[in-house]
Amino acid sequence: MALLIKPSTNTAQTCCGCSSASAVRGSSPLFLLAAAASSSSLSRRPSSVQLGRARRRGKKKIVVGCVASSKSARSEAPSRRDSSAMAAERVTAVATIKVTVGGFLNSLRPSRAIDNFKDLIGRSLYLELVSSQLDAKTGQEKPTLRSYAHQVADNDDDVVTYEADFDVPAGFGDVGAVLVTNEHHSTEMFLQDIKLVVPSSASDDSDDDGSAAAASPLLAIRCNSWVEPNSGGDGDAAGKRVFFAKPYLPSQTPAGLRSYRKKDLEEKRGDGRGQRKSGDRIYDYDTYNDLGDPDNNADKARPVLGGTQEFPYPRRCRTGRPMSTKDPKSETRKGDNYPRRCRTGRPMSTKDPKTETRKGDNYVPRDEAFSEEKQLQFSVTTLQSVLQAAVPAVQSTLIDPNLSFPSFFVIDKLFEDGVKLPKAEDLGFLRGVLPRLLQRLRDSPADNVLLFDTPKNVQKDKFGWLRDEEFARETLAGMNPYAIELVREFPFKSNLDPAVYGPAESAITAEVLEKQMGHVMTVADAVKQKRLFMLDYHDLYLPYVHKIRAQEHTTMYGSRTVFFLTGDGTLQLLAIELTRPASPPPSAQPQWRRVFTPSTDTTESWLWRMAKSHVRAHDSGHHELVTHWLRTHCAVEPYIIAANRQLSEMHPVYRLLHPHFRYTMRINALARSALINAGGIIELSFSPGKHAMELSSAAYDKLWRFDAESLPADLVRRGMAEVDPTSEHGVKLAIQDYPFANDGLLVWDAIERWVEAYVARFYPDAGAVAGDAELQAFWAEVINVGHGDKKGAPGWPELDTPASLAHALATMIWVASAHHAAVNFGQYDFAGYFPNRPSIARTRMPVEEPVDSEALAAFVEDPDNALRECFPSQVQATLVMAVLDLLSTHSPDEEYLGGMEAAPWSGGDAGVRAAYGEFNARLKEIEGIIDGRNADRRLKNRCGAGIVPYQLMKPFSGPGLTSKGIPNSTSI
Repeated sequence: MALLIKPSTNTAQTCCGCSSASAVRGSSPLFLLAAAASSSSLSRRPSSVQLGRARRRGKKKIVVGCVASSKSARSEAPSRRDSSAMAAERVTAVATIKVTVGGFLNSLRPSRAIDNFKDLIGRSLYLELVSSQLDAKTGQEKPTLRSYAHQVADNDDDVVTYEADFDVPAGFGDVGAVLVTNEHHSTEMFLQDIKLVVPSSASDDSDDDGSAAAASPLLAIRCNSWVEPNSGGDGDAAGKRVFFAKPYLPSQTPAGLRSYRKKDLEEKRGDGRGQRKSGDRIYDYDTYNDLGDPDNNADKARPVLGGTQEFPYPRRCRTGRPMSTKDPKSETRKGDNYPRRCRTGRPMSTKDPKTETRKGDNYVPRDEAFSEEKQLQFSVTTLQSVLQAAVPAVQSTLIDPNLSFPSFFVIDKLFEDGVKLPKAEDLGFLRGVLPRLLQRLRDSPADNVLLFDTPKNVQKDKFGWLRDEEFARETLAGMNPYAIELVREFPFKSNLDPAVYGPAESAITAEVLEKQMGHVMTVADAVKQKRLFMLDYHDLYLPYVHKIRAQEHTTMYGSRTVFFLTGDGTLQLLAIELTRPASPPPSAQPQWRRVFTPSTDTTESWLWRMAKSHVRAHDSGHHELVTHWLRTHCAVEPYIIAANRQLSEMHPVYRLLHPHFRYTMRINALARSALINAGGIIELSFSPGKHAMELSSAAYDKLWRFDAESLPADLVRRGMAEVDPTSEHGVKLAIQDYPFANDGLLVWDAIERWVEAYVARFYPDAGAVAGDAELQAFWAEVINVGHGDKKGAPGWPELDTPASLAHALATMIWVASAHHAAVNFGQYDFAGYFPNRPSIARTRMPVEEPVDSEALAAFVEDPDNALRECFPSQVQATLVMAVLDLLSTHSPDEEYLGGMEAAPWSGGDAGVRAAYGEFNARLKEIEGIIDGRNADRRLKNRCGAGIVPYQLMKPFSGPGLTSKGIPNSTSI
């Protein structure tokens, strides 16, 4: 919205009971209502655009709504100055509303006719200007300046402009906020911005269509928020939204705005009761008690994650759905989720009183919802379409849904001929939401094809998945670069109870490793020189092995995989240890473990390939459940809830963090509906099956701590770097050519410097940080509620200095942006060809004791077939490929790190804008640095024949599947 200030002449303005409706009294209200119903453009009367043009050209003004009737006169515009120093002056406010499909101005329902009639008489958008000052005489808030806005222009297909006129009296003071009431009968509206402008001339600075929107802004308020229809009367307080003009710390809040600041926070907290509705703005906490579905199927009962010592977990957003009838701890699963996770308020299950029911909408606070562009790209409907259309279509062509691929030739054909979809009607929606997958749709209904792009790693090297060197390289420059760690002690030893799981000592001996190293050094020397590295999935997976094996068509081991850093800076894969723990009674099988190594013997060589496939499946599960879901999506949601509950929208920290929360709650809610839920994509397609989320809870308990989530701290924790103040980034890498770490540290430093500059602008000293009541309440709620199961654990810093605050904020921004980008946007290129990264290992090693003689004989007879049977089934592979393609794709409306043109935190602050400009410039410079590194032949882990260049830390990207680009937030 823009404000056009000009001298007041012959004003007849009213505020509420506007007499300007007399302008339309000559027409029957019934006629006007019918006209409004028949045409959303209101073509039977002069359009608001025409009225605006006439007014700006000096013609007699026609009264519309609360717009005053006056004769326009060209005069000297007042110089820009504080409004308290002016005489009463005319102010024009221009609001920009985004037109949405199925939303504002796009419905012909009967209620739309009423809304159109309100537009016609100028009573659809009610605005109030709020002074920052108190009344000097009464000590109370000054009365707001009120006016209805009328539609001025349809600027294009995307936005509609509204204007309102005010008379600003002398002494009113600075406008500190704008109250907005949506008086439409039934239609929400998306308010983009509010601008206050003082043009040099009312006629010269206007748009050609008569709008004041082009005038230079004195004050710009970036709203980007849904305003729900007001259910009360004109200007009813319950339906008002407040939008603040500038950021203020709580102690610096202008007196006239303090009550508005307090009330807006109270409204967003709610009272913790009832089921949330789609238009609510309430943020509250709940446990992950909505993953199971015991009311529909007893086999889909799942434990509640969070709130217990057995299954600690972050909180999600409360939905308030009813609880399960079969598990009263669980929420029912009918309807959508409201993103501990955020509380929905749904009833509990009657079968499990701990489980929330699924009745009602999948609530997220209204402003957390996807834009329409994003909704078209990714929604629960999209995921369901994959499940309900593509998968049944594939299944219908197969006798056995667990059938493996008959040959590697058939796997390759997925990228050449695709998957035939026999039902033409299944393709209509998929054609719109997955256009990349449906590149070739033939006319014959019997010949429709779901065709996948060839992933980049296969384009570069079709047989790279077979090479040990590529296996090792991807631990440094693949889709899960957060798992590899330095070997700091040898021999390896488990921390699990040997009485339960069997001997703690590893079967990997010094002799085994030294032989594979070619006896160039001893293991002791290799450890001392920091030349040995490991993927350690032993203690994390071992307690779940027998649980997972109790399911059909999957298996599990604990695993250790050891690498040696060679002289040229690349990793050599040395050995893999697979372990099955001792079995509980009544079987009481002893522990089984075996070490596999590369070999020239054909049998051992095929066993080595199978062992690598098992480790790849372990790494895929760890990536999806821990590195990706837990450490980004899940861990960030409590930050979002706490920020909205404890930080006012005018708080500088809220404005800094808000862009980094975009879409996260909505994508998490959808994940709970179709990805991580009982019977969802993760359970169907990854080795842990129905125990996947329990394993994620175990990782949270054992591995997650806030102070290890920044990139430098994570590298140090894994031994991949050591603190070194003399190094460029304050840490020295254990592997100098570590593409993710090399590029990621550049981005981390840029984020930290930007945040430090921002914090310094608002917090001059430690006292300002410690004395910020909202900030301290936010941090206390993150620790004690959102991550309440970790509140007594180490790793929570005190926010008591500008430096500690900046580091904590930079950590949250890093996790939401660059960490997520590193583990998300390369998924299709690295795992789309599933032999390279199978999501599941379905069969046991043929040499596992007691040996199954038939399985061993079949392996010896046809090892190729045995390996393919270990891979995902045709249905599992196709499903995961489709989902990874979707998840790896940038939306057309993506907002990238450092790339925002109009940010919510600026508030007109030149110093902040300059710091952000430097941030943007640095990120653009980083893009060039990364390009140079990818062309440097000395860096063998990112440049060479058949190697996919590492681009995941390049900050910017276009839409689509690009394997680069860092969005501001965890948005998919």
